[in-house]
Amino acid sequence: MILIGQFDSPFVRRVAIALRLYGLEFEHRPWSTFRDVDKIGAINPMRRVPTLVLDDGEVLIESFAILDHLDEVAGRARALIPESGTKRRQALKIAALGTGLAEKAVALVYERALHETASEMWVERCRRQISEVLEALERERATRRGPWWFGDGIGHADIAVACALRFVKEAHGDLFDADRFPHLAAHSNACEALPDFIEISQTFDPPA
Repeated sequence: MILIGQFDSPFVRRVAIALRLYGLEFEHRPWSTFRDVDKIGAINPMRRVPTLVLDDGEVLIESFAILDHLDEVAGRARALIPESGTKRRQALKIAALGTGLAEKAVALVYERALHETASEMWVERCRRQISEVLEALERERATRRGPWWFGDGIGHADIAVACALRFVKEAHGDLFDADRFPHLAAHSNACEALPDFIEISQTFDPPA
């Protein structure tokens, strides 16, 4: 398999970490959606990352769809999310909040980097959404007493939130205060200390 995208993307990173946890081999092509847009476009017409090229040449796009396939490959017993029911819905909700947090953080970067004059209304909207999602995730994490969000093993929800937090802290450090979000800070630290998180990492590189 070939994974396309840089690891400073929280979406690419969460897929790469899942691949590592599942023990699935892959080739990494750290293409930028700015510098390498034509290369990406030749494979994915959306010109977005992550893009995963399977061994048979099939191309998967969007992190949720890619992870759904990887869960199937790994098998029910090893999947990083419950198969069905309330626990699956809860895990999907946290993962969605994590990816939504990342999406707004990325949107805020683009607004400031790509427009000569940023829209203050849009900037304030994104900042408010980021803050409110952080507050919601902090409340949710505070109710979980175990090492991970759901049970004793790390799952997609844990990874999605941790990857989003890393991006927010590097791209918008003023929006994340460990004293204000102690449970999220502890969650981030626990994830980032794991070997796969250490290996699959890249300092945020703002678009120029």
